[in-house]
Amino acid sequence: MSPIKFFSLVVACLCGATLCLAAPTPDKPVAVRVASYNVEFGKSTTPEQIGEMFKPYKLDIIGFDEAPDGDWTARVGKVLGMQYSFVGKISSANHKDKFKTILSRTPLEGAEEYKLSGRGWNPASVVRATTTIEGISFAFYSLHICKSGASDGHAHFLATKVLPKEATERVIVVGDYNNNIGDAAMKTIEGAGFSATWGDLQIDVSKEFTYNAQNPKKNLGVIDHILFNNLSNGEVTGGGIIELEKPLSDHKPIWAEITFPRKLTKVKGS
Repeated sequence: MSPIKFFSLVVACLCGATLCLAAPTPDKPVAVRVASYNVEFGKSTTPEQIGEMFKPYKLDIIGFDEAPDGDWTARVGKVLGMQYSFVGKISSANHKDKFKTILSRTPLEGAEEYKLSGRGWNPASVVRATTTIEGISFAFYSLHICKSGASDGHAHFLATKVLPKEATERVIVVGDYNNNIGDAAMKTIEGAGFSATWGDLQIDVSKEFTYNAQNPKKNLGVIDHILFNNLSNGEVTGGGIIELEKPLSDHKPIWAEITFPRKLTKVKGS
């Protein structure tokens, strides 16, 4: 065999091996890295500062609440290389610049907003969109709701009127719930087939807080949460509360990595 033919054969074998190594495994789970942040209408920071803060987490999708209107969310995305965003039209309690938004690394589809009715300040809302990551579709919700009971607030409306209509098999719901884990309102959402990431992370939320980051003596505990539907068979493989030396808002940002199997099996009791 001539040296040229031998060299060509070696190159072809190496290329073939590289392609085999690079090819995705059909049964490999999909890890989705998400975050949620109530930014208090950007009062204490810039979108560029928030983008820099989130850089180390290599996020796929972020839900903001109390976010300014306009290109604020897109400016965060520019820093992070996340070019797809959706900004809702309903500002919480009709205050200025308290919108719910979504920022994504992958294209968003079916973006919409649902007005939520219930006790307390109004209006409240949740924005929703789907995105596809590694060939798998996810529905993502970002909300800001009022503290309430089991059946008289925004949480009940979300659990009984909005989430039951979701057709996507894998669902993530993030935001400022204004309720602690264990409250009746959170139990209502959990009763609709959702789990908070704190359990898998083995974080005792009774000893932590996400509000008030700027005045810890007046903290209300952990009221920001990331939930996912039980039928997705998701497993939380990372995450927590992001502790900043200098708070950028009155809330602390939270994040999670949730790993989803490609093939779903029925979850008992869901």
